[in-house]
Amino acid sequence: MQPSPAQPRSAQPRVTAVLVTANGGEHLDRTLDALVAQTRHPDNLVVVDVGSTDGSTAELALGGSAGLVRLPAGRPFGEAVAAGEREAPTADGDDGTDAAPDEWLWLLGHDNAPAPTALAEMLSAVEIAPSVVVAGPKLVDTDDPARIRAFGESTTRAGRSLALVQDELDQGQHDRHTDVMGVSAAGMLVRRSVWRELRGFDPALPDVDAALDLCIRARLAGHRVAVVPEARVTSAGPIEEFGRKRVSEGRRVRLHRQAQLHRRLTYAPAGLLWLHWLLLVPTALVRAVGHLVAKHPAAVSGELAAALAVAFGGGVRRARANAARTRRVGWAAIEPLRVSWRRVHERRTTSRDVELARVEDAPIARASFLGDGGVWVVLAAAALSVVTLYPLLGTPAVTGGGLLPLSTSVGRLWQNVGYGWHSVGTGSTGPSDPFAAVLAVLGSITAWSPSTSVVVVLLLSFPLAALGAWFVVRKVTTRTWVPVVGAALYTITPTLVGAVTTGHLGAAIAHVLLPWLLLAVLEAHRSWAWASGASLLFAVVAASAPSLLPVLLVGWVVSLVVGWRRAHRRVFIPVPAAVLFLPLVLAQVARGNPLAVFADPGVPSATRAPSALQLAVGQPLPDWSGWLPATTPLGLAASVLPVAMAVLALPVVMLAVGALLGHRWAVAGAALVLALLGYATAFGATHLTVTGVGSTTTIVWPGSALSVTALGIVLAASIGIDVLPRTAPVTALVAAVFAGVAVTPAFAASTLGDTLLQPTTGRVLSAYVNAEAQANPDVGTLVVDPQTDGSLAVSLERGQGSTLDDQTTLDSTALRLSRSGAQLATLAGNLASRSGYDPEPALRELGISFVLLDDAPDADAAQQVHDRAAGAIGQDARFTSIGETTSGRLFHYEGHVDRVSTGSAATQATHVLYLLVLGVVFGAAALLAVPTAPRRRRATSNVIEAEEPATTFDEERDE
Repeated sequence: MQPSPAQPRSAQPRVTAVLVTANGGEHLDRTLDALVAQTRHPDNLVVVDVGSTDGSTAELALGGSAGLVRLPAGRPFGEAVAAGEREAPTADGDDGTDAAPDEWLWLLGHDNAPAPTALAEMLSAVEIAPSVVVAGPKLVDTDDPARIRAFGESTTRAGRSLALVQDELDQGQHDRHTDVMGVSAAGMLVRRSVWRELRGFDPALPDVDAALDLCIRARLAGHRVAVVPEARVTSAGPIEEFGRKRVSEGRRVRLHRQAQLHRRLTYAPAGLLWLHWLLLVPTALVRAVGHLVAKHPAAVSGELAAALAVAFGGGVRRARANAARTRRVGWAAIEPLRVSWRRVHERRTTSRDVELARVEDAPIARASFLGDGGVWVVLAAAALSVVTLYPLLGTPAVTGGGLLPLSTSVGRLWQNVGYGWHSVGTGSTGPSDPFAAVLAVLGSITAWSPSTSVVVVLLLSFPLAALGAWFVVRKVTTRTWVPVVGAALYTITPTLVGAVTTGHLGAAIAHVLLPWLLLAVLEAHRSWAWASGASLLFAVVAASAPSLLPVLLVGWVVSLVVGWRRAHRRVFIPVPAAVLFLPLVLAQVARGNPLAVFADPGVPSATRAPSALQLAVGQPLPDWSGWLPATTPLGLAASVLPVAMAVLALPVVMLAVGALLGHRWAVAGAALVLALLGYATAFGATHLTVTGVGSTTTIVWPGSALSVTALGIVLAASIGIDVLPRTAPVTALVAAVFAGVAVTPAFAASTLGDTLLQPTTGRVLSAYVNAEAQANPDVGTLVVDPQTDGSLAVSLERGQGSTLDDQTTLDSTALRLSRSGAQLATLAGNLASRSGYDPEPALRELGISFVLLDDAPDADAAQQVHDRAAGAIGQDARFTSIGETTSGRLFHYEGHVDRVSTGSAATQATHVLYLLVLGVVFGAAALLAVPTAPRRRRATSNVIEAEEPATTFDEERDE
């Protein structure tokens, strides 16, 4: 390309075009052709190639007054323009530093193809307005020239840059507004003498806001900036995308925020500069939290990086000195050109209304919760819960099975979370179970009575399970009444009934949350709110039922593979759970017992293993949901009961398998695979014995894994009902009735008095011990429990007694007794029989002031060992008999005991640090999970205009 010879200076001003290209092969030829087609050609052309690797400039033929400058890849647009300007000759043809007053620079990118009259129109405009030293064209879309990409720039009162017109159909409606605060770098025409006076773009603003900053400094130097609506130049994208294939959201936020902060410090009054600098990082932290609340996590890193870069980058001092050197007028001169808060608010409101309208136009849900029976099945489940658990109504706490009351204070609940000192048994330092965090959150909800939260969870487990199942079944079905059947089937499964009636609190919580977790994982690709909700549910389910970790991880991996195109949101789902489990996993691995991670949290309780057939029909216990003790007097249990229970489960299984014959066989197949995965996990749990109960070990509770099986079967059966023809209602009714009959005895357990759950006031030990614990919270009580085989179970209670949040699987899964544990066993054995053993050193060292001899069970061997222990302790002069309590016979040791250590200062510091980590991780996830209004799109369709009245070039025509 060879521009036409330069015109005499008296005829027209001299123009040097600086064309910057960076891998612009897609646009460069069109831009060069557009330059050739100009009705007013530039006098000089400098092409600046920024490390192009696409061959677009390899064979570029330039001649005459055109030149080529090559820069390394990665150099910003502003530096490339500066290099091109230095290379271009001045009006006098020398390399001096002075430029003629009528010499101009025309800045273009490889995607800025100007219309044939673009340069002529801008030159005509500045000729009639001598005070205008920077002019900008109307930037239009490359593929759709009728759409405006950018037309003028301004700032808010806080300094945030805004495009006055952006992504709007061009109908000439903005052509009368010519005076603006700034224009884009693309297509900018700037007087060369002013460019040199202002020293070009600020090096600290390599891309974003570089042109705006130049225009503001030109305004403060006493000049004007204007747009020329008749001049049109194309643009393929914003300046931060120039020469880049893709700009991540985090990088985009960093570039814009860094530019805003840099300009804020550059323009700030000297007296307020240090205040602005000190607030950079704290403000960034607050804004990062705001990004999380707004479901914009990708912006967090960009926000923090921008603040740190501006605070410690060192470019502010140079920029302030340069701005002060050329300033001639005050900020009041450009204040009218800023955008008022009222107009910013109008813009945000309009954008929000557009987004809400778009959301409201989404497809209508298949079934209505209020209108299609969802609320009724939840209310029915609530009524069933009241009938089944009516003894718990009004009680402040519950005990029995795997349950104990919680600690009486919220502070104590959180003290038992994480790494620290745990008083269970003889006391130890180590990580808590992840379930302790769940209990702490529950107890904090009912802070006036933490144990009440456990009662509330048990009472609400049935209606909440129905609610979750209704929504997840609606996700995979089309008939409005099918979710009601699915919710009913999932609510009355033997796994939930068994978990509630046997005190397996974690299993009940997992059963309730599994449908919500599945729904959140399915929707995680849509928004960060769903993904963060899934991460929280994943952590709570894993903490409540660690045996589900294999299932959860397999499901997570499958979701990543299936939805790999949008896997970036699902990748982080297990992170909160990993933070919860990491200390416990490391501790169990160090002890050589990694499988103990899957142990059930809570009070260790003996569980008999069900058979493979019982697991296949969803029975977590070998009593067939209470049918075994009910039918034993009839003598039919061994032969008839397995067949009868299999028949009762047959309709649901047939519906689930029959769903494979319908058109949604793929979804049904996935649900059945989920059910099989749950069954395999349950079967493995019955062969994993890691928890010690007295002198024996017990299996991992298989009911949690069977909840996964139940969810998969219910989903598949619901799909089967949905695709069946006219027989669907009858089939669904039969399946629901049969499922209800299968668990009837379990629901009637409370009425018949055959339940492990017992209401309590929340007091674990006697009132006498509790009174002593008020003065000495670490007072020890040795509990001796006679066993049916003639042995003794020994435990050590601290303060007011062991609570549910005190329990830790590190203690219940220990492979061997610790030194203090062996000392405790030796002490109890010698106290329970006459011997020459001196118990005083052990009592003093372990801090034991009381001995509680539990009542013996109905067994001769247990009664004999009880009587022997009562006689031996009662005849020891060092013990005083307090008398009978609700739990057994209590003795008081009259000697002096030592205060028990509760952990070192380092242990307490580690505990606080771990709580802070949990707070950061789960706080961020919770903020992201909170639903908010739809976030505004970056490109908006409305217009902001400066409040200054429109100014045209006609005002200076006579100057």
